[in-house]
Amino acid sequence: MTNASNTTKEAPTAGDLAALRRRLEGWARELGFEALGITDLDPGPHRAYLEAWLAAGHHGSMLWMERHKALRTDPTLLQPGTLRVLSLRMNYLPAGDTPEAVLANPRKAYIARYALGRDYHKVLRPRLARLAERIEREVGGQHRALTDSAPLLEKAYAEKGGLGWIGKNTLLLNQEAGSWFLLGEILSTVPFPVDAPSTGDPCGSCSRCLTACPTDAFLGPRQLDARRCLAYQTIENRGPIPEALRRPLGNRIFGCDDCQLVCPFTKFAQATTEPDFAPRHDFQDGELLAFFRWDEATWEARTAGSPLRRPGFEGWLRNVAVALGNAPFDREIIAALEARRAEASPLVREHIDWALGEQAAKAPGK
Repeated sequence: MTNASNTTKEAPTAGDLAALRRRLEGWARELGFEALGITDLDPGPHRAYLEAWLAAGHHGSMLWMERHKALRTDPTLLQPGTLRVLSLRMNYLPAGDTPEAVLANPRKAYIARYALGRDYHKVLRPRLARLAERIEREVGGQHRALTDSAPLLEKAYAEKGGLGWIGKNTLLLNQEAGSWFLLGEILSTVPFPVDAPSTGDPCGSCSRCLTACPTDAFLGPRQLDARRCLAYQTIENRGPIPEALRRPLGNRIFGCDDCQLVCPFTKFAQATTEPDFAPRHDFQDGELLAFFRWDEATWEARTAGSPLRRPGFEGWLRNVAVALGNAPFDREIIAALEARRAEASPLVREHIDWALGEQAAKAPGK
């Protein structure tokens, strides 16, 4: 946020702001961002879409989305006086990563690729704050940096700022970068010139993302029922994973990237050069059994500073237990499940029992 001295600066001219806009791109790249887009505060049709999505209950147990829905489409409620939303993107896919190979190996644990390294909040937000401070030194004003840390329709504003378009899988897509990137925003009281919004629908007639979803979570193009989405079930859901979704979960223990992996635009994605997004602790292709055998102290130590903290240790065990049930029959898996069962919470025990039943059904001679 700004200090008092920033608010007393002489108001910049339109020419000043146009010149500063050209320099902003370079400052953003110095901080590791690949692109910058600036827009006004009108989210367009996305406000009505949000209302309908919430009314249909497609947000599941994410009740905070309904509580804060007004803030999502009015940035002035997050920072009074805001005139512009500056959207920035940063690539996160590690170089040389082989997500398809991990998904194809049922003994491996698949983790959404954004979560392999350091928590993106800890990576993006300090850099956004530094960019905001630099802007304030130049032209004053007030700024607030956001990285999924306050309610805002970030994809809607990024689309309007020209960073891409919202694809049929509800993700922001870019023809030069695919969708393997993260978004962050700066709310600004400075009236920067706005960028041209993304127009058209490069997705065309392609529907690969819709048909690739392992749980049929898409009701249609750009219509996602989060309750059927494996990202929601493995991260946000704190209760049992519905039985109908357990087999489709496969070996995915945190999130799901299937709709990105099949998207034709992913071939244009650039690998990240950010060291903080490098995989930690074999998260890119670790063994399910090894992860299931961690005690809570080990889990705490190895997920420190990681998005994997989100579902908690109980959620971690729940997810891995289901994935072990989906693995090929293995007496070592059965022994590991039985060994943990006695001390497991009721939630985890329910999923262990399900996994044991799945393993038993695949035993030789069955």
